Amino acid sequence: MEGPVIVLLLLCFNSSLGFISAQTTDKPPDDAKTISWKPLNYINSIVSCFVFLFGMVGNLTLLRIIKEHKCLRNGPYILIGSLALGDILHVLIGIPINVYKLLAVDWPFGVLLCKLVPFIQKTSVGITVLSLCALSIDRYRVIASRSRIKGLGFPKWTAIKLSLIWTISTLLAVPEAVAFDLITMDYRGEHLRICLLHPVQSTPFMQFYKMAKDWWLFGFYFIVPLACIAVFYSLMTWRILSGSVKKLDKHIKQRHEVAWTVFCLVLVFAICWFPLHLSRILKLTIYDEHDPNRCKLLSTFLVLDYIGLNMASVNSCINPMALYVVSKRFKNYFKVTSFSLPCCSQVFL
Repeated sequence: MEGPVIVLLLLCFNSSLGFISAQTTDKPPDDAKTISWKPLNYINSIVSCFVFLFGMVGNLTLLRIIKEHKCLRNGPYILIGSLALGDILHVLIGIPINVYKLLAVDWPFGVLLCKLVPFIQKTSVGITVLSLCALSIDRYRVIASRSRIKGLGFPKWTAIKLSLIWTISTLLAVPEAVAFDLITMDYRGEHLRICLLHPVQSTPFMQFYKMAKDWWLFGFYFIVPLACIAVFYSLMTWRILSGSVKKLDKHIKQRHEVAWTVFCLVLVFAICWFPLHLSRILKLTIYDEHDPNRCKLLSTFLVLDYIGLNMASVNSCINPMALYVVSKRFKNYFKVTSFSLPCCSQVFL
């Protein structure tokens, strides 16, 4: 039995928020019967397995590269390492449980994990967003600076930035842990426990959060990093074209390469997350709970959600690949490190 279909039925037949306290026995709509979601579930599971494999190998390799090469132990690369660590957190905990939810529907893990998984997912996305913003600001500051690149090491200011990124990301994810809960329902003779955003929130703040959540996620977790890089990279380009940036040959080329790398990471982030945000915003703007054809519309949104969720998951494994493509330095380090890993050496032979 497919988890998304159960949620779809809940949305179609229980548009009022009072359904949580009752056990639903509504008959599914005829069109819901004819729609087969199993292929989509299996495709999603296969994509998730690839994301898990490449996400773990790629991000662990990236962290190892930064650890083993002293020339990478500075501000921007430490922030890129923070990105990788956040992705590992999501891949390791969130993806396996999400695959189980798709295939099994019933949630046997209890309330704690029901709250922990979305909390970790939002923390991971927050780390990605704030790290990209910090990298954009850092690249503008460095390109605009007339001084040479500083020595190696772990600067105190970088440690402060990392602490702020992880702390803010964790705090912003707390409402997810509060909002998610287990509900129970009887469906076709089965007693199901489903982990989802509870439609009935107990406090005014959580009621507001539930109502504004999709707009908040779209604004802060998508528009903010794009706006940040647009502003600071425009300023950076203006400084370069105006000739106010001092020409330092090798050093300025290194700075430009890192700036291009950060731009590509933000571009990859935008491509991966745009379909999911588009689906959610369309659902907010054109869905009418009183429309008699709402179930068909929700079925369309469900397909868009499948695509969006898979694209968003891919973002957790694609950053190391993007670095391999756009950065000559990382490409060389990846080759050397991959050859030295027993599990990966055969792939390159």
